[in-house]
Amino acid sequence: MSRIGKKPILIPESVEVKIEDQKIMIKGPKGELEKEVRPEIKVEIKEGKIFFSPQIETKKTKAFWGLTRALINNMIKGVTEGYEKKLKIEGLGYRASLEGEDLVLEVGFTHPIKIKAQPGIKFLVKENIVTVLGIDKELVGEIAAKIRKVKPPEPYKGTGIRYLGEIIRRKVGKKAATAE
Repeated sequence: MSRIGKKPILIPESVEVKIEDQKIMIKGPKGELEKEVRPEIKVEIKEGKIFFSPQIETKKTKAFWGLTRALINNMIKGVTEGYEKKLKIEGLGYRASLEGEDLVLEVGFTHPIKIKAQPGIKFLVKENIVTVLGIDKELVGEIAAKIRKVKPPEPYKGTGIRYLGEIIRRKVGKKAATAE
């Protein structure tokens, strides 16, 4: 039995949920999301709650049961509150700016890197902190990872793009190695 899958999800008053066949559509104050549910899992709405149960028994049914519940819960949280990821840019001359809806990064390359804003994603830049906002948790995380991948933090000086709060393990340079 899936511990997570057994827990019902309480539907907030501001959220509207529809289920058609294996497709679930969630509409809230921040936007609208939809997801295809795996055929192994049965989704029902009763008394203002969403219930999940296994429909077909396979080896991976328990895993899909908990996963489906978690994904639907994330969708409900996204349409009510939204998600954000913050990235910090560190380095001499490294900076980020907005060009319309798109993000422009200048991180030591010969040319600026432009990252296009996908539908449902918004960028905010304040000082050297880039904030990625959206209602889809998966998409926000994917875009944030794509930004970090442009110039990952390096372990000697600590320059590059990192998540806010991420700790970079620093390595000792040549000076300390030759002192022995």
